[in-house]
Amino acid sequence: MITATLFPGKYIQGYDAICGLKEWVCRYGKKAFIIGSPSMFDKVIPRILSSIQETVPVIVEKFERECSDEEITRLKTMADLEACDVVVGVGGGKTLDTAKAVAHEMNVPVIIAPSIASTDAPCSSLSVIYRPDTGRIKRVLMLRRNPDVVLVDTKIIADSPERFLVAGMGDALATWFEAESCRLKHAKNMVRAHSSMTAQTLARLCYETLLEYGLSAKMACKHHVVIPALEHVVEANTLLSGIGFESAGLAAAHAIQDGLNALDKDHQFYHGEKVAFGALVSLFLTDKSSDMIDDVYSFCESVGLPTTLAALGLNGLSDAEIGKIASIACAEKETIHNELIPVTPESVVAAIKVADEEGTLRKKMQIKM
Repeated sequence: MITATLFPGKYIQGYDAICGLKEWVCRYGKKAFIIGSPSMFDKVIPRILSSIQETVPVIVEKFERECSDEEITRLKTMADLEACDVVVGVGGGKTLDTAKAVAHEMNVPVIIAPSIASTDAPCSSLSVIYRPDTGRIKRVLMLRRNPDVVLVDTKIIADSPERFLVAGMGDALATWFEAESCRLKHAKNMVRAHSSMTAQTLARLCYETLLEYGLSAKMACKHHVVIPALEHVVEANTLLSGIGFESAGLAAAHAIQDGLNALDKDHQFYHGEKVAFGALVSLFLTDKSSDMIDDVYSFCESVGLPTTLAALGLNGLSDAEIGKIASIACAEKETIHNELIPVTPESVVAAIKVADEEGTLRKKMQIKM
């Protein structure tokens, strides 16, 4: 049995880590093409430029908010015309996926500097490509390699809204449950190999880190300060979850997220918030113990992750709408089939209803107390 474990080339994290960007750009290229989220142009991009431009020529372009084939082509054309030989992505998940795709098309190194810790996208060797007209997923681009450098400045992360960090915890929460299902099923990971002992161990560490430090990290982010707990959770959201999902595999939680996404027409809720509810559904789908169910619900409640459909803006769904979620989740090539048990739309409907009821009852009990 062949295993595969995927890592970014280098992972650097810490307070003011962005100050080291000049060094990494100089190591990997002679002219940098920086793609930045619009929100980064007030403080972060000027700070980067004042440091890098002393040593390396830099071209900066603002990301136009959608990781689409059209945007990737636009940016690649600019970078080619300027003869840039290293791409730097600064911002949120779609900006980073776009930077990775541009570097892939140019076959040059890419340096990733996330501004939030809401997903595990910074470390992965894939880019999710969307349709610019509808905002729906068009395809997933599998890249040659993981990013050459991932540079995570926890001061920048702490300055972002706490909801992003919590959403990242939701995405990371599913990592170990899905990894364990894939291990038991002998299901393959994102590069069609089996997961390694390393990937499984890091996935478990991801789960343990969230439960131990999640609430403290949220409080730190709320006050825009960096403490060790925030460092631990940022690492779990970004590195541990990134290695875990890509190297150990996905299962029910992300498939259920796909179903939920179909009903979130206005995209009001983040990927990780929907994955978190998918993880809760998976607990009942896979017959987890009452102690584990209590642990996971308690964690979600403590940090503010959704535990009911209403918390995702999906209150009062009809049976037909819940059935649509389940049908999408159970599509032929969906990762839900990496679960050890046979899964059907009917069993997913049942698990969704029970997970929602569990969350609702717990909320009522908390109000009474």
